[in-house]
Amino acid sequence: MASFAELASSFLKEEYEDSPVMASSLGLTAYAERLDALSAASFERRRASDLEWLRRFRAAPDDGLSPAERIDRDFLVAMLRGREILHPHAMWKRQPATYLGPGLQGVFTLFLHRLRPERELADAARARLEQVPASIDHGIANLDPRMTPRVYVERAIGQAKAAARYARELVPAEVTDRAARERLASAGASAATAFERFGAHLEGMRDTATGDYAVGEEMYTALLREKELLPYDARALRERGREQYDRLAADLRRLSREISGSEDWVALLVRLNQQHAPDPEGMRQEYEEWTERARDFLRRTGLVTLPAQERCLVEPSPHFQRPVLAVASYDRPPAFSDSLVGHFFVPFPPDGTGEEEVQKRLEGNCSAGIPTTAVHEAYPGHHWHLVMAKSNPSAVRRTFSTSYFSEGWALYAERAMREQGFFEDPRHELYQVEATIFRAARIVVDTSLHMREMSFDEAVRFMMEKANLTEPNAKAEVGRYCSWPTQASAYLTGMLEILDIRTRFLTRRGRNDVAALREFHDAITSSGALPTALAERAIAG
Repeated sequence: MASFAELASSFLKEEYEDSPVMASSLGLTAYAERLDALSAASFERRRASDLEWLRRFRAAPDDGLSPAERIDRDFLVAMLRGREILHPHAMWKRQPATYLGPGLQGVFTLFLHRLRPERELADAARARLEQVPASIDHGIANLDPRMTPRVYVERAIGQAKAAARYARELVPAEVTDRAARERLASAGASAATAFERFGAHLEGMRDTATGDYAVGEEMYTALLREKELLPYDARALRERGREQYDRLAADLRRLSREISGSEDWVALLVRLNQQHAPDPEGMRQEYEEWTERARDFLRRTGLVTLPAQERCLVEPSPHFQRPVLAVASYDRPPAFSDSLVGHFFVPFPPDGTGEEEVQKRLEGNCSAGIPTTAVHEAYPGHHWHLVMAKSNPSAVRRTFSTSYFSEGWALYAERAMREQGFFEDPRHELYQVEATIFRAARIVVDTSLHMREMSFDEAVRFMMEKANLTEPNAKAEVGRYCSWPTQASAYLTGMLEILDIRTRFLTRRGRNDVAALREFHDAITSSGALPTALAERAIAG
């Protein structure tokens, strides 16, 4: 009988073969020339394989496993069970982004991390671009208008247009060698034509796409309990979101009164949103400045351990992400590489955006709100966490993660920095609490949408009224929730779970000074990005 280590190694090898784009983003350069297989037969084969692996990992007994291996086994079972729960939803038949992502991200990450010489990168990128037309063909064949929600189609149309420009104009500029650039330009032109063809196909689907994005209460609850290992159902989670919203609203009223003399925090935020950088580059510079301030604060206070050689670069968002992502994002150092350099992407507007929309983008990234986002994305949020996670020896934990820990941690990082006095200006503190109430509103909307108790338009109005979003941003947010069930609930839910774990950890230690906090922070982030119940087990010893 194979050992657990052998089973896990075989499973991971199969995962990398099935998802070479993921594999290369992890730093496994041997997979850099291939794109994911996206035929209908490939999806059905992977489902059957997932079921078999789920059976095998469930059968792995505790006897003979180390505590770390038991956690890895339980993590794999939870992850595979999550896939099986979602299988009836058949995202490959309803989500157009399935066929855009690999070709875009697969080329972008090659040049972002540059783990190979430029000539080899160019050859790998060219090989992937040459496979894009086949991916698009599969998308056109697989998507079923009766299953595809219109909101999915509309989001993907903008991304397809941005993808075409990226492949045709921007990819060749990544290399200096003239001959390599010409080969990339040829492959990029072919890929761009395919992306444009897909966009035209999606335009034709606007009126025939009648699918339902909602997964339903039963599936949502199953994902919470069996994938995320949480003890509550969809309705209980929604109630938790409402309770947190009311509590945070009271905090915002108090802070607003201190700052402006009025409890109308929404009106105060509207005024403060007008104070922003003059242009996107100025916005990027503000983000960079506050990222460094947060790092310096950690160095001075000792709240966490800062690994040597880590860096977080603050850069404009990739062109192909700009039509669908109006918020900051982060790309980690490849897990199986020596690099400790992460990339914090500032949400630049899409090329050709009118001045009015540019101003709205800047208002959504106002000066008073930037410190919170810098903490969330960089220090000690995503960047610091994922640098620490690289130290874990488990290949399973370097490969897989859950948003309920990673996003929960990033929101917890905001909370911890607030507790330690980083947000000295009450306006900065106001925006940190506002960022948290936004996550509470997300829980209410995400659960309600997928339980079919709130329509898309009702969800947009809710986010505009309760989360202080403009209509375009609210529509983009709700579109994201429709596409990714349970993810929007991960932030605040995960944070609250981590706070509870911290309380129990410090109680066992019998102290809560900075040294004890640092021990907690270092230990739990080094465990990876596990479901929170497993993360607590990982640090219990």
